[in-house]
Amino acid sequence: MKQFFGMSQRGNLEEAVSGLGRPQLLMLLSNNNQFEAHVKLLEKLYPGIPSIGCIGMGYDTRVVEQGVCVIAFSDGVSAAANVLEQVSCMPVKYIRRLEDDIRRVNGSKQDTVCIDFCSGNDACVLTTINTVLKHTGISLVGGTGDAGKVSANGKIYQDAVAYAVIRNQNGRVKTYKENIYHPYKNYRFIASDTDKANYIIGKLNGKPSKQVYKSILNVTDQQILTQTFQNPFGKVNGNDICIISIKEVNGDSLECFRQVNDSDVLILLELGDYQAITRQTIQTICREFPRRSAVFSINCLFRYKLFSERGYMQQYLQDMASLGSHAGLVGYGEHYNNRFVNQSMTCVVFE
Repeated sequence: MKQFFGMSQRGNLEEAVSGLGRPQLLMLLSNNNQFEAHVKLLEKLYPGIPSIGCIGMGYDTRVVEQGVCVIAFSDGVSAAANVLEQVSCMPVKYIRRLEDDIRRVNGSKQDTVCIDFCSGNDACVLTTINTVLKHTGISLVGGTGDAGKVSANGKIYQDAVAYAVIRNQNGRVKTYKENIYHPYKNYRFIASDTDKANYIIGKLNGKPSKQVYKSILNVTDQQILTQTFQNPFGKVNGNDICIISIKEVNGDSLECFRQVNDSDVLILLELGDYQAITRQTIQTICREFPRRSAVFSINCLFRYKLFSERGYMQQYLQDMASLGSHAGLVGYGEHYNNRFVNQSMTCVVFE
């Protein structure tokens, strides 16, 4: 298979698809002002080609912040794209679409992946999609776009998740998740007074969550939202850690980007040697996939901000380019199988 990446910093879609031949799947990353027009034009230019899209920044060896990007797969790919609607209340109502699409591409654990772009309510979305994928062994990577909108096959949807089921006809696929954080000291907290609908942590070990965070890290209210780049929370999930970023200070509580429930056990995390961790990820991929056709990744907005502020973002993209054709999306939350995480990178590698 082949991966195409095209972009226009000016938001000119025809410029972005210049040189694109006969795609078998299209992924559109647009800006809020032009999203609707781009979705319509992409369908006009490539009628009937499966496509998904969202509002967000894209990248290959450089980041496109306000323009448009098109990522396309061709030459040896079977793909189907669709949407699950009403994700805030009833996405399972549309689950037969995903079941039919997996059968349509004849997908299997070894050679197939599901990529999704979500408008929100990620935890419910992933639980719903996993009811199908867990029986097939097919992995999922994806993320949340901006402005609560996604597209599928030339149509725009709100309160929905757009997905593509992609089978590599010429080799394997495998998904990866990169975590650049590790536990900070031995802090463990029991969450309480949570507001699941608004992702709020009221108390930690019976004390106001804001005060607990401030006292441990010796920061002010104003510093909390930047300190989360260095010290987010984590939720232990078996042998894995799901990162939970702080979004806002809400009175004496902390509003997060991921749902926390009463009695959840949380830990405090600390930023590690992210450059060394990235090199390790690249080495692992090279060892497991000596021959690579493409790598598609989702990087969290907070990672993008952190890397940019520390002057590493451009070097990071150059390092990832050593894998070959690498492109992706800067998301507002990352999906890895049935897990919704923050401040992470997830990716799929095609042999």
